Amino acid sequence: MSTIIETPKQTEEYKRLQATHLQNIPWKKWGPYVSDRQWGTVREDYSTVGRAWSGDAFDYTQSSYRAYRWGEDGIFGISDDRQQLCFALALWNGEDNYKDWEDNDKRKKCIKERFFGLPGMFGNKQGNHMEDVKEYYFYLDNTPTHSYMKALYKYPYNYPYDELIDENEQRNSGQPEYELIDTGCFDGGYFDVMVEYAKKKPNDILIKITVWNQGKQVKSLHILPTLWFRNTWSWGKNSEQNKENLGLSVAEDNGNYLVIKAKHSDLGDYYLYCKYLDYKDYQEKPTPLFTENEINNGKDGINNYLVDSNATAINVNNEGTKASAHYQLLLDGLEGSQSSQSQVIKLRLTNDTFKKSSNDDPFGDDFEKVFEDRKQEADAFYQAITPFDISEEERAIQRQAFAGILWNKQYYNFNVAQWLQGDTNNEPDRSNSEVRKKNNSWTHLRGHDIIVMPDKWEYPYFCVWDSAFHAITLALIDPEFAKEQVKLFTTSRYMKHDGEMPSCEFNFGEGNPPILAWAALKVDEIAQDVYGDSCDKQFLKDIFDNLYSHLNWCWKQYRIPRQSGETEDRCLFSSGFLGLDNISIIDRNQLIENKTITIEQVDAASWLAMYCLNLLSILTKLDNQEQEEYQDQAEKILAKFILISHEINEFVDNKRIGLWDENENFYYEVLKISLEKFQLEIPLKYRSILGIIPLFAVEVFNKNQKTYLTQYLKERFQQEDSILTQFKNDPSFKYLFGEEQGIDIQEDEQEKLKLFSDKKLELFLSIVNRHKLEEILDKLLDEEEFLSAYGIRSLSKIHEDNPYQLDGMLKIVWDSGNIGTFPIEMKYEPGETKAPVHTGNSNWRGPVWFPLNFLLIESLRKYHEYFNECLGENFEVLYPLKSRNIISLEKVALELSNRLVNIFKREGNNQKLAELFATPEDEKQMIVFNEYFNGDTGQGHGSSHQGWTGLVANLIHQLRWGRDLNQ
Repeated sequence: MSTIIETPKQTEEYKRLQATHLQNIPWKKWGPYVSDRQWGTVREDYSTVGRAWSGDAFDYTQSSYRAYRWGEDGIFGISDDRQQLCFALALWNGEDNYKDWEDNDKRKKCIKERFFGLPGMFGNKQGNHMEDVKEYYFYLDNTPTHSYMKALYKYPYNYPYDELIDENEQRNSGQPEYELIDTGCFDGGYFDVMVEYAKKKPNDILIKITVWNQGKQVKSLHILPTLWFRNTWSWGKNSEQNKENLGLSVAEDNGNYLVIKAKHSDLGDYYLYCKYLDYKDYQEKPTPLFTENEINNGKDGINNYLVDSNATAINVNNEGTKASAHYQLLLDGLEGSQSSQSQVIKLRLTNDTFKKSSNDDPFGDDFEKVFEDRKQEADAFYQAITPFDISEEERAIQRQAFAGILWNKQYYNFNVAQWLQGDTNNEPDRSNSEVRKKNNSWTHLRGHDIIVMPDKWEYPYFCVWDSAFHAITLALIDPEFAKEQVKLFTTSRYMKHDGEMPSCEFNFGEGNPPILAWAALKVDEIAQDVYGDSCDKQFLKDIFDNLYSHLNWCWKQYRIPRQSGETEDRCLFSSGFLGLDNISIIDRNQLIENKTITIEQVDAASWLAMYCLNLLSILTKLDNQEQEEYQDQAEKILAKFILISHEINEFVDNKRIGLWDENENFYYEVLKISLEKFQLEIPLKYRSILGIIPLFAVEVFNKNQKTYLTQYLKERFQQEDSILTQFKNDPSFKYLFGEEQGIDIQEDEQEKLKLFSDKKLELFLSIVNRHKLEEILDKLLDEEEFLSAYGIRSLSKIHEDNPYQLDGMLKIVWDSGNIGTFPIEMKYEPGETKAPVHTGNSNWRGPVWFPLNFLLIESLRKYHEYFNECLGENFEVLYPLKSRNIISLEKVALELSNRLVNIFKREGNNQKLAELFATPEDEKQMIVFNEYFNGDTGQGHGSSHQGWTGLVANLIHQLRWGRDLNQ
């Protein structure tokens, strides 16, 4: 291991980041901004049905010949930051073909230009669960400026398209997905294809494609590095005129390399240098193949030329808007124990020109040196990020988690107003499209940004609450970009003037947990911890006003109206899924507009309470003069928090059911049916992570954090003109106040100085008091309930043998179409759900999810700070519950972190995939970052490159706290 660098600021990669941020040197101009999947997105759906996956929308079969409108996809693709010019890898093993889905009696040969997957239940029924990429590829390395990037793809000798489709169509939801590995297509051998990028200068990108034959047979493989322009000219009236300002052509062929020139009026001229292939005794020239990136006019021309031998499919004049350099490799097979044979293709994409006459060689001595320099600089940068003692395996996991979050950057382009209108006069009538009805109030939304996606194949569109977690990981390696990601969705191009924020493009109006304020605080905190930066008060101030506007919008939009028989408004909320798709036994989204059936959602109320505390914390970070300017808002925010805490915790009589169950000592949401002459309240008594979310609404201000604002708020509780006075004077609120209760205000009167002289508390704000915390922790840390070997489950394991069921009469609340088919029950399912889900893509009925585990760990540390540090107590718990091991909440947080990290270690089930393959790389690096994990086995499910699972990098970074604790 190299010498530990004291600070990341000394590394070359950090200096590049600073040059980008402060000097506007465009090191980030080029990056991995090409999507892994553009087809099957709402943006590309111009069908009348409005279901992006359906056959009449834009499915995989159309992706090879139909030009995209809003973006591009490819294998390990890169582009400029406006995605004007793109580069990606295409392959053909000489065998691949599939049934023509318009005519099953025909076969269609196909090169591999993009990753294949199935749409699942919501598409053409090509899967028993939800959309799922059926490929194995690994993001191995990346730096924040993308000065070095590496990724590996496992390409079968013959890709089994039909088998994957046919088998998955036959399976039901009670069976596992039929995966690529299950087909046996790798048993006879396959190709390892690795792509590496290294920047010599911001606009000078060196490229290496290394191919290994991992089989015994001699095999041929076609490699097609492809350069193309995103189609910006086919939409509207002046398509030909728009196309005149760009084009590709052969610029030079000098016997050592081929040069493809890209001309663009805005981007400038770029050149793709394609080195001849070096064999032992000779060189082989790549063949230039040109076509157009246009529908019905050549997008699949290179495919048709290569696989169908159609000589007219390409432009014989070597001109167009899409071009490939065609290499054909012949690779020997393995013999005995020898290493697999490899071959390397070298390319260079640059705005520099090289002339052979001046001995200026684009593939000279500096080519390999740039790669070596950038690798060493990446090593130094990541070593400096986590310079303390962690295992080499943990360091490798963290490094690949960083790579995944950076590879998930994508150029997101979407003009909703234009999309609603259509791009030509020949578009079909889409007025009945459900997605368009949902999004027709978002005509102001105009995205043209680099955004980290949840997963560039499975979720190639932003989700705001996912983005909050992405920012937390990004803050470790690129805090300025992390701040930009947080601020982006509060700008007028995304956020409505009334404070509403977009969710995701399937329904921009669907509610998400409001956690951007938390993300802003964490990003700033991490920047201070890792880089020694001072608090970025300007960033926090810039973002506060719009976040405060969003709080008021949520308060108004999600608050449950006064019901029949109620004499006053209450602070209870209902807002649908809130990102936890099938966490509820009832489809909560269907009830949002229902006036007679509502759910008093404990999670909705808790998220808003947490949001209030986060906003309050932001204000306390500002200068005292600025805090004084915001004192009125701060008072209103604190009042909102107290009102929510009161509603969640209120002890009620037998006329109404509260969210806290005094008998079971847990929080439950309440189903409420309110008719003119009939009212029914049903506590939905299944123990899910919904009842743990109240723990997230906690904030501790110790005496070291005394500010103008904390002093002002404490005083306002005693002043008659304050809205806070009612809480101290009204007996119904007094149970919330006092030491070890939800709201603990350290008073400074002279007579109390002795009593509190040894305490470090300034202000403690929490939904959960000591008694409730202890009761929740008993369930949380019970291995027969929430505590898994891999973290905290989303549903208690007690519901495995004892499912919670609703009365059959309430089936209509769920889905009238399913009456008589499924019982309405909540059953523990550690992996993929077998129950009919309200929306696809996820399962909150048992698996471990990283984002909520991460928030829980953060909260446990705050409770430790309050009890153990501010109050000076020795607050400890049994961990696990049925053991003799008594530890502090800080150590509980550490133990949970270790369990989550262990998922990715070699003994963890999530690493089993690496053991199935031979690899030219260290097997520790072949890690998949799934969307969620089996609550019993740790096996990964859902998407394969999920951004928020990158939080494991933060957990590894925080392990130093545990090492200090143990010492």
